[in-house]
Amino acid sequence: MTALVTTPFGDAAVMIAGGGADVRTRVRTLSRMLERRTPHGVTDLVAGLDSLLVRFDPLRTTAESVIDIVQLFDATTTADDAIEATPGRTFTIPVVFDSGAGPDLEPVAAELDTSVDELVATITETTFDVVLLAAGMAPMMEGGQFVRPVRRAAQPRTNVPPGSIMVAGQNAIIQPFPGPTGWRVVGRTPHTIVDIARTAAAAVLPGDRVRYVAIDRADAQHRDGTFLTPDGVVDEVRS
Repeated sequence: MTALVTTPFGDAAVMIAGGGADVRTRVRTLSRMLERRTPHGVTDLVAGLDSLLVRFDPLRTTAESVIDIVQLFDATTTADDAIEATPGRTFTIPVVFDSGAGPDLEPVAAELDTSVDELVATITETTFDVVLLAAGMAPMMEGGQFVRPVRRAAQPRTNVPPGSIMVAGQNAIIQPFPGPTGWRVVGRTPHTIVDIARTAAAAVLPGDRVRYVAIDRADAQHRDGTFLTPDGVVDEVRS
């Protein structure tokens, strides 16, 4: 089994990283385990696709203690733990795919030497796996089937609206709140995916699966602002 690389990262954080599918899966499982059983002194977890930054309060613990705990968790975490930590729900997310909602739709299609319709078909025919929650609880997912990885924007956008569907590499992400991004914006969902007023603020969690479906603007207006729910589940707050 490939060893995880666990090293101090500045004075108040530890970086857990590695390469390959085995390490990536273990890093994700560790992230979920640490969220459920947060060690003393740990203040924040910042997940990447194959890395995890563990921030801690240096007045309450040390990098060495955090590394020891991480290594213990990694050594004792079983396949059952990984399954238990994975919700595994399915979401069908309606998306408006046009130049207004997706200003990078045509440029990405041109970059991939395909048409806009073919690019939309590639996105909507793919099942994406949610691998982590990024900044602002943005669900980041993998599994894209693009003919080659999509390049990030040469000039990042300064203010992308919430609900924006964005791609880079073979990955996709949904923007929960207005903000900047270097990802390529290809569409927008009218649904709210993060609502901090709710006990469970994030609609989509690591381990969930996502399919996108194209809708028109009239349909989007009817759904605007409603909280996203898994397939087959009615939002009890609004029902």
